[in-house]
Amino acid sequence: MKRLIDFHDFFREKTLKNRRFKHHDIQPLIAGCGFKNESVGCSFEGRDIRKITVGSGKAKILLWSQMHGDEATATMAIFDILNFLRSGEPEFASLRETILSGLELHFVPMLNPDGAERFQRRTAQEIDMNRDARALQCPESRILKGLVFDLRPAFAFNLHDQQVYYAVGDTPVQTTVAFLATAYDPERQWNGVRTRSMQVICKMNEELQQIIPGRVARFSDEFEPRAFGDNIQQWGSSLILVESGSYPQDPEKQYVRALNFHAILQALYAIAQESYTGYRLEEYEAIPVNNRVFLDLKISNVTIPHPMGNYTADLGILRTEKNTRGAKNFTVDSVIEEIGDLSVFPGIDEWDAGGGKLRPVGDFPALTEKYKRTPGKLQIGEKATFVIDHGRTQTLVLNGKIV
Repeated sequence: MKRLIDFHDFFREKTLKNRRFKHHDIQPLIAGCGFKNESVGCSFEGRDIRKITVGSGKAKILLWSQMHGDEATATMAIFDILNFLRSGEPEFASLRETILSGLELHFVPMLNPDGAERFQRRTAQEIDMNRDARALQCPESRILKGLVFDLRPAFAFNLHDQQVYYAVGDTPVQTTVAFLATAYDPERQWNGVRTRSMQVICKMNEELQQIIPGRVARFSDEFEPRAFGDNIQQWGSSLILVESGSYPQDPEKQYVRALNFHAILQALYAIAQESYTGYRLEEYEAIPVNNRVFLDLKISNVTIPHPMGNYTADLGILRTEKNTRGAKNFTVDSVIEEIGDLSVFPGIDEWDAGGGKLRPVGDFPALTEKYKRTPGKLQIGEKATFVIDHGRTQTLVLNGKIV
């Protein structure tokens, strides 16, 4: 059976190759998409926020991406979806025609262009827009709420990225896609609006399990009264939260982008057909919980010198991307995040030091000259550059990477 994801490359928007594109990069794509597009307002710094409208059906669907400016995976997928919807490719003609005739789709590819310019989560006001649904301190927040109230969409897709540190339940497997049918009240009750969210998520999970089995999770559903997802559910639109996580050897999330393309189109197809209604709450709750446990690098069994006596412990290291000028690229800073028994915390990368002794780079003049860095005393937050000394051999850990 032919799968939509297997044809993704045919529809991939080739001008978007990595996550750090800017507002000006997508304007030609919006202008040339072949569908109606219009301005829905401006960001705090005056960047035009545009909405693309596709389809002639009765059921209105609102989809937006990059309300957090550094979460760009679904933005790429949106342009791939638009390429699919305007194509004359015959393989999935029935799926395309069902969506276009049954739904009226409203896409906002980049809701936080000021954040995207800096490749940062927050707006230019340094406000997390997804905690601004009540106060509406950001113009971008007011735009989103206005769209929800003007369109009254049957379904709303809130498209995000999540950090690499989440695992699927109690497994050591990184979460690739996470979902949430947000709560609309503190009691986390289930009415018809939220139930429809859950059912469409079950459909998306079913599709993804055939492609990435065991890599889908769901977020815990504590009510957050400031969040758009919770409020939109309360306002009467079925809200589907999608978080793009990690997949091995996919740092720019190009495969995760394809998974978004596949899962969102299959969800839209199910909504257009109303074929999602048979899923039960038990199927949703069977999706493992999204669990934050990962370290970038875990080094086990390190001998740590101390004036009061040496001891053996594990080291947990986190790597953080730091934007370079213009946020067009990045460097990485790594620090020691945790020391002790880390047996319950998997690392994305792991190494057993076998009792090797931690030494500062300054103890090895040749390395000091080469790498120009000598760390201070071992402590939480220290730069992750040091040597593990086994006597005859030494292993250099340079900025959180084993060299």
